[in-house]
Amino acid sequence: MLRFTPSRAGEHSRKRAIRALFIRYGAERTPEGRSLRLLRQWLSSAQRKQFAENGYFEVVGSESGKLYRIYPGSATNVCELDERGRLKTGLCFLPSGDLPIGDIMLAQKIALESCEGRALAVARRFVPNGLSFRRSRPLP
Repeated sequence: MLRFTPSRAGEHSRKRAIRALFIRYGAERTPEGRSLRLLRQWLSSAQRKQFAENGYFEVVGSESGKLYRIYPGSATNVCELDERGRLKTGLCFLPSGDLPIGDIMLAQKIALESCEGRALAVARRFVPNGLSFRRSRPLP
């Protein structure tokens, strides 16, 4: 059984680090954790860094060269960016089936980078709300 006690001066950061390690390594044994690990393996080094720091990554469309930002999530998590890097159009498309978030995000990345036109043909568009896409917290 775990016992919780008030932390002493200087212990807060140590407890936070231990908690982060537990979350990271405990989560890797779940379907969500494995899917996120697979996603990270498919990301370029720049995308991996962006995902770790900002909680999202950007991809370039294969046909139009447009820039898209993929946020963590299973729906309404893709946005087209304008020339200045601002959210322009939200896109909702995902693979069939009940998949973990990492697998969905990987499918969205591959679709935009290899068959952008087909992905856009099935995508539902929405007006992105800036509040919904604030800096995401990086996933473990």
